[in-house]
Amino acid sequence: MSDHNALSDDDFRAEVRRFVESSYPAHLRNPPHRLHWQEGEEWFRILQQKGWVAPGWPVELGGMGLDASKQIILIEEYERHGVARLPDHGVIMLGPLLIRFGTDAQRAKFLPKILAGEHIWCQGYSEPGAGSDLASLRTEAVLDGDHYVVNGQKIWTTLATDANWIFCLVRTDKSAKKQEGISFLLIDMATPGVTVRPIINLGLHDEFCEVFFDNVRVPAENLVGEVNKGWSMAKALLGFERIFLGSPRQSGYALARLRTLAERMGVFEEPDFQDRYIRLRCDLEDHKALYESFVAILRRGETLGPDVSMLKLHQSDLFQRITELMLEIAGENAGLLKPMEGNRDLHPSGQFIEARPTTIYGGSSEIQRGILAKNVLGLPG
Repeated sequence: MSDHNALSDDDFRAEVRRFVESSYPAHLRNPPHRLHWQEGEEWFRILQQKGWVAPGWPVELGGMGLDASKQIILIEEYERHGVARLPDHGVIMLGPLLIRFGTDAQRAKFLPKILAGEHIWCQGYSEPGAGSDLASLRTEAVLDGDHYVVNGQKIWTTLATDANWIFCLVRTDKSAKKQEGISFLLIDMATPGVTVRPIINLGLHDEFCEVFFDNVRVPAENLVGEVNKGWSMAKALLGFERIFLGSPRQSGYALARLRTLAERMGVFEEPDFQDRYIRLRCDLEDHKALYESFVAILRRGETLGPDVSMLKLHQSDLFQRITELMLEIAGENAGLLKPMEGNRDLHPSGQFIEARPTTIYGGSSEIQRGILAKNVLGLPG
């Protein structure tokens, strides 16, 4: 396997672009909703054959071994081409956590099955009443001999109907401070007592689910790291991920679709629309500059600070404002739950609906503002 980190950024970008343009299935470009495993497996198998399933994992564990700079280039090229996101919690979240905190036995058991596409993982974090305030979670795991007995509920679990394993934050000490009594547990979803119910969203898709645990017995060996230390491990996963929640991809794609829609509806040259469109375009350029400033930090090998919350906050607001204008000019097409006739990329209501949860998932806008106020501006809690 070649050392991609030894390539210049330009050469690596060119290699990624050639691969994507020649190998990515055309019918999967810019899908209108999050793909299920069966819908995207074709692309997974192409990545598997190429050896590109796990860009950030060490080479000796089956990954590409890319440094942060090269990972960013890879993701930017995927976004540019409209590559769909696969059910990737095993690759981008659990894998790095096991590599850092897991035992040799856990790495040997789980990592190869992620790379093989045998284990599809989902993330059991949020609960009713414990979403943005995740540390208030109540799903409980009680040690009983060599098993934990799990009872509780998770919600907004992305693509849980596709998954056969779930990694969960569970409460293992009810007497400790809420962040200190949480552990990280791996649960086979075929275990008796696990129930998954899909949640149909506004776009009539079933991306999210709720998961119930009724006296589910989980081998104690499936505990990752130390008992009651799961909160610190979960936070360790978020640093590198947060920058991608603030990527300009969503807003950039939506703004391009807004222009196409405006031209089709005959309003693009109207002064009022031009004024609003140019303001949005300027905001997007500002956001791109902000994004690049954080990318530069990662390229220097430095750690992102709490100010990265600005990215998520600004991107989600901009994405919503663009799609609101899209819906406003779409006329009767605003009521369609499918793309407009003649152009599958024009789906005003679909993109409007897609933009709604962006100010909630990954830490709501209220949470992001609180982080900035407390940890960047030094304001009192």
